[in-house]
Amino acid sequence: MYRDVSSCNTYNYGDALYWDARYIQEGGSFDWYQRYSALRPFIRKYIPTSSRVLMVGCGNAVMSEDMAKDGYEDIMNVDISSVAIEMMRKKHECIPQLKYMQMDVRDMSFFPDDSFDSVIDKGTLDSLMCGTDAPISASQMLGEVSRLLKPGGIYMLITYGDPSVRMPHLSRPVYNWKIMLYIIPRPGFEKPTGSSTKSYLEPVVLNEKGLLPEDYVMEDPDSHFIYVCTKKADDTKELSNAPIYQLTADVL
Repeated sequence: MYRDVSSCNTYNYGDALYWDARYIQEGGSFDWYQRYSALRPFIRKYIPTSSRVLMVGCGNAVMSEDMAKDGYEDIMNVDISSVAIEMMRKKHECIPQLKYMQMDVRDMSFFPDDSFDSVIDKGTLDSLMCGTDAPISASQMLGEVSRLLKPGGIYMLITYGDPSVRMPHLSRPVYNWKIMLYIIPRPGFEKPTGSSTKSYLEPVVLNEKGLLPEDYVMEDPDSHFIYVCTKKADDTKELSNAPIYQLTADVL
């Protein structure tokens, strides 16, 4: 099996033992990729504060806490690391909007179908793509996310994976997702002098192959990609017409 080596190093980010050891060693809090302040425009646009939200791979990030402060009423946080869950449960025991459970995102059968209005994933799919049997793990997780989303629900994926390595997974017809893409620079990035004034809040239209347009230029080569996947209501006509981007060895 192939892994998404473009965003991996020698650590096995798909292994619970790795994360348990890391959380024990580091303690404290750490937000991967982006803080809530940068993601807030997208989250507030697509996810109402009254939504029942599932935060997959919550780790020790403060994002859920920030969302609760911003008015979000019901956030279930899950992570494969029992160390992280216990740490965050104690930290936020006085915040009733936040709940925590130790769980492997590849098997969330504890929750029934259509349990959540929204699922947020900040780096968890990326972690699985660095583990062994990456394609199988990714398929298991995304299948569970699709199962748990209500029709019309939102799966928001924040990732280092560009469309060439993420759309083949996200576009599988079984999920029946309508997908929009945004691209934002990493925290602290400063636009080069004389660069374009394009807004990061505008979606990027992919070409017919599910790739970035050939003339698209990323000002920050280490940008993050935000995929907003809306679960469509069951409609066989829509499903049969959905584009499919093939999995190949270099994106598995």
